[in-house]
Amino acid sequence: MSKFKKKKGGEIPAVNTASLPDIVFMLLFFFMVATVLREDTLKIENQLPFADQIEKLDKKNPVSYIYIGKPSENYKQFGKEARIQLNDQFAAVKDVVPFVNAERALLREELVPFLTMSLKVDHKSNMGIVGDVKQELRKANALKINYTTRQGESSKNNN
Repeated sequence: MSKFKKKKGGEIPAVNTASLPDIVFMLLFFFMVATVLREDTLKIENQLPFADQIEKLDKKNPVSYIYIGKPSENYKQFGKEARIQLNDQFAAVKDVVPFVNAERALLREELVPFLTMSLKVDHKSNMGIVGDVKQELRKANALKINYTTRQGESSKNNN
């Protein structure tokens, strides 16, 4: 008599699915932790201009964004001229100083001197509104300003 018996029928046993819910929840938690949600809903057209000499910002310093551009298709009731968007609201030039002060108030005291104001300006916007925003930033003593651009040849901006 042999010690080992060969199985007859050759049926494949059913797959154990007991750990499947654990795997699904583990993936769900991973995507919840790894996903970055967009902070602001853009209400303007924002085709950033091209620049060939750019630097990446440190994420260590706090950054606040000011968007400038024409209202998008869903917000045509606000006109066709370039507008300023601060957080999720359209704003006027006079609202920039209170915006900067509110952004400073949200920061810890040691981070306030490092606050950078990032201008995301549509490439078709005129420089008048950008100059007005820069004057207001000077009044608010927000002197760290950068312009967000796309990397590429600057000659593409004329198209």
